[in-house]
Amino acid sequence: MTEAQIKLKRTEAVLLELISKALGTMNDKRLHDLSIIEVVCSRGKSDAKVYINPNEFKEQEKRDYLKLLRNARPIIETYCLKDQGWYRCPKFTFEFDEQFAKSQKLDDLFKQIAKDKKEEE
Repeated sequence: MTEAQIKLKRTEAVLLELISKALGTMNDKRLHDLSIIEVVCSRGKSDAKVYINPNEFKEQEKRDYLKLLRNARPIIETYCLKDQGWYRCPKFTFEFDEQFAKSQKLDDLFKQIAKDKKEEE
């Protein structure tokens, strides 16, 4: 791993912690419940995708939360700037992490296949 990659991973880890704290300080109590899974920064750290755990939300709730987060984005970015003393913060894009649900479905399929195979024997 190069030094630049290490710095990028370190920044992502700091942002993961800061975004969770920033959401906890918001006036809207609904944002307190969100679980941030991962933050992925672009190479130049000008943009960052923030992945949220989608497990307990319906599609309409997801849309509502994304709208809330888009409106709260400047506040979250300002929180990160002030906390770390940075002169620039990545522009956040919030998304629900659908990969988790897909991997869960795959795991369930593999379990079903294994169960069916056992029944055949």
